[in-house]
Amino acid sequence: MIVRQLQEAQKSSRRIVSPDGNWESTRMLLKDDNMGYSFHITTIFAGADFRMHYQNHLESVYCISGEGEVESLDDGKIYPITPGTLYNLDQHDRHILRAFKELHLACVFNPPLNGKEVHNKEGAYELDAESVTE
Repeated sequence: MIVRQLQEAQKSSRRIVSPDGNWESTRMLLKDDNMGYSFHITTIFAGADFRMHYQNHLESVYCISGEGEVESLDDGKIYPITPGTLYNLDQHDRHILRAFKELHLACVFNPPLNGKEVHNKEGAYELDAESVTE
């Protein structure tokens, strides 16, 4: 059984801050945990507005708190994000994420992340990234 506390994980190498200052993510479950997915608690800072395109991963995102929107770049549709919203990037969707108020999100990635990933120039995570050490 794997048991972790968010408050402890946030003080460890599991907390990753984006180089561009748009987000931080505490990676609660990772590839080395052998669950077949990774699970993250992510904060998107108010005013963030950035493109992503997860070419190597599928992602499900559940909004715990905050307010924002996700825009599909393939069809131009905009979906509001408020507490209780779940959106799923099931087609490697190119998208823009905007945070009007700081967003707190629970995110699941398949395949799982190794731990140290940050977005590359296309807005994707690479498959081969450095693992975190406890």
